[in-house]
Amino acid sequence: MEVIIKDSKKSAGILGAKIIADVIKKKPGAVIGLATGSTPLGLYDELVRLHREEGLSFKEVTSFNLDEYVGLGIEHKCSFISEMHQNLFSKIDINNESINIPDGHAKNIPAMCSAYEEKIQNIGGIDIQLLGIGNDGHLGFNEPGSSLSSRTRLKTLSHETLQANARHFGSIEQVPRHVVTMGLGTIMAAKTCLLLAFGEDKAEAVYQMVEGAVSATWPGTILQHHQRAVVILDEAAAAKLKRRQYYNEVYAGKPDWQRWE
Repeated sequence: MEVIIKDSKKSAGILGAKIIADVIKKKPGAVIGLATGSTPLGLYDELVRLHREEGLSFKEVTSFNLDEYVGLGIEHKCSFISEMHQNLFSKIDINNESINIPDGHAKNIPAMCSAYEEKIQNIGGIDIQLLGIGNDGHLGFNEPGSSLSSRTRLKTLSHETLQANARHFGSIEQVPRHVVTMGLGTIMAAKTCLLLAFGEDKAEAVYQMVEGAVSATWPGTILQHHQRAVVILDEAAAAKLKRRQYYNEVYAGKPDWQRWE
């Protein structure tokens, strides 16, 4: 796991966008896993800038989103498909048929989940998966206690996650209780995982993920077993890391051919 600590949320998002752009430049038909929420917004803004000002093209890119609420469609402002179109898809040249998001309206959720997994596998897997982490360590909507080998499936949200998401819906009662999410096994199958975390409220989850024991109690810890996980933090999210000086030294000493900036 590579840990990069930046001086601000903005600079972290810019670096994350550079890493994704590098994947696309090397492989124009890259398969990109995407996430929602407030964490990746700065990264998406930078991808849009790279597209508009530097010619980064998404025409051959295929995207797969991590998750979606059950029962919400694109017409609902809090659905993840709506968020993705508002914050990214409508601003770049990605083809609509290349966008994949779990269908929260599917009549047969298990069959839809199986088809989603099969589509990822048939295209050759995800080249880089963008992630955030919850205060309780969840990845996607894989709540504490989720199987570390789980695949795309229906999940029931914890009270903590409902509370965290209530600000988007107006009240906790309005938050859907069920979601469809990629599993931890699905996430781990990506060739690269790129995780962003910002703010002091994420510091404990980040500490557990990077330096704690691997456990389903903190789902993010599974990334310790990933062949190539890149974690980009701001100073506040990195505050509890005991080896932060070492992580800074490693990043500062990277050879030129490994650098993104």
